[in-house]
Amino acid sequence: MQFILLGSSAPGRGQNGRPADNMPPSSPASSLPNPFACSNENSPSAFPTCHRAPTCPSPPPSAAPPSGQAPPSATCPEYFRYILSDLSPWREAGITREVLERGRDKATFRLVVSSGRAFVEKYRPAYQTRDVFTQWGILQLLSRYPGRVPDLDLMVFCDDTPVVHAAAYLDPSEAPSLFMYCKNDSALGIVFPDWTFWGWPEVNIRPWAQFMEEVVRESRSMPWKDREPYAFWKGNPDVGGLRGELMRCNNSHGSKDWNAWLVRQDWEDADRNGFKDSNLAKQCTYRYKIYVQGRTWSVSQKYILACGSPMLRIDTPFYDFYSRGLVAGRHYWPIDDDRICPSIKFAVDWGNAHPVQAQRMGEVGSSFARDELSMDYVYDYMLHQLIHYARLLRYRPTVPKNASELCLESMACAADGRARDFMMESVEKYAADFEPCTLPPPFILRSWPEGQEGGRSQVKRMEEQDWKET
Repeated sequence: MQFILLGSSAPGRGQNGRPADNMPPSSPASSLPNPFACSNENSPSAFPTCHRAPTCPSPPPSAAPPSGQAPPSATCPEYFRYILSDLSPWREAGITREVLERGRDKATFRLVVSSGRAFVEKYRPAYQTRDVFTQWGILQLLSRYPGRVPDLDLMVFCDDTPVVHAAAYLDPSEAPSLFMYCKNDSALGIVFPDWTFWGWPEVNIRPWAQFMEEVVRESRSMPWKDREPYAFWKGNPDVGGLRGELMRCNNSHGSKDWNAWLVRQDWEDADRNGFKDSNLAKQCTYRYKIYVQGRTWSVSQKYILACGSPMLRIDTPFYDFYSRGLVAGRHYWPIDDDRICPSIKFAVDWGNAHPVQAQRMGEVGSSFARDELSMDYVYDYMLHQLIHYARLLRYRPTVPKNASELCLESMACAADGRARDFMMESVEKYAADFEPCTLPPPFILRSWPEGQEGGRSQVKRMEEQDWKET
């Protein structure tokens, strides 16, 4: 049997040659006009205030990109196409203030951008600091692309489960235009990068750019052929039925060897030692890594992809903003959610028997995480999405009377511990003096899973043939 992998990017570069990290500007004039400093170090009770700095003008379109950066004409990764797909319910009628307000009872907070300044009105608590780091990410976008983010008014939902159901609206344009981290095909919503790209302090997961630097070092220290020849997963099995099913595949569960090592995360013990034994960058010692959804989707997917071990992805209907760009059979190996244990065993057996192809799949997956999901592209996705969203607004955004201004000082200087550390690590030090990537041409709208059926079908045929022979 032969499993054909599609082509991939060159090592260390994105599909359009774009580098993985934000580079310093080509000239000092491009640096942030007012780099912030926390001036109240000796006065914890004094709440830092926002200094109103002049807006940094947008660089002219003809400006030459800095050395090593992508040219202005570089095309964004394929998953950027879904920006227009997510916004399509409101494409004709637009978004009125009434439509936006329908999301108030669901949203965690409302965020308004006015003349380059951000304001937030909080509605309800988020789990841990999801809302805080999502807001921090938007501030970094404003710093990175000053003068380019239009005036905005958006509702943001910081939980896992989609809450705007398409079936509830005969006219989809009447649905609230709610920003969220994930959805499925039966939900309406605008999928936005999750908070962990700027850090998850409660579980000691560093900002994405810093994590990628660490995982690249760790992965290179243990070549794929030297890794344990099993599939590995570690996490909380008590959220979501699929995780409970997955735990039945553990090698220690019974007499059947399913080629899987599955570890229950002891959250209390991990919290006591600061999650030092849960460093995701150091969990790349197995040849295969398993992705399984939590209640809906899980932020763990990008960390699993980054390892350089093939991701065994248990079928899920939920997707975040970038996972619609993942192709079964190229970036990951699909696992049948109706036959989890046999599918995992087959995948591991096949990969160990075809090490060149298995290792190649791991490399393609990690290249996607490193290059096509670099923070450069995360910010470009946000910028394009918010620009297209703003074009649909049928009213002029105004700052709510109960809103507070957000700025680097008010957020980072008021934080402490790991939250403050991660904010300082992920702060944008330079304004971009280059153009964002260019959106790929739109395609005829189709549901995301349809584009995955080729790889899934091929794996299913291989599995069925193997089960017949055994």
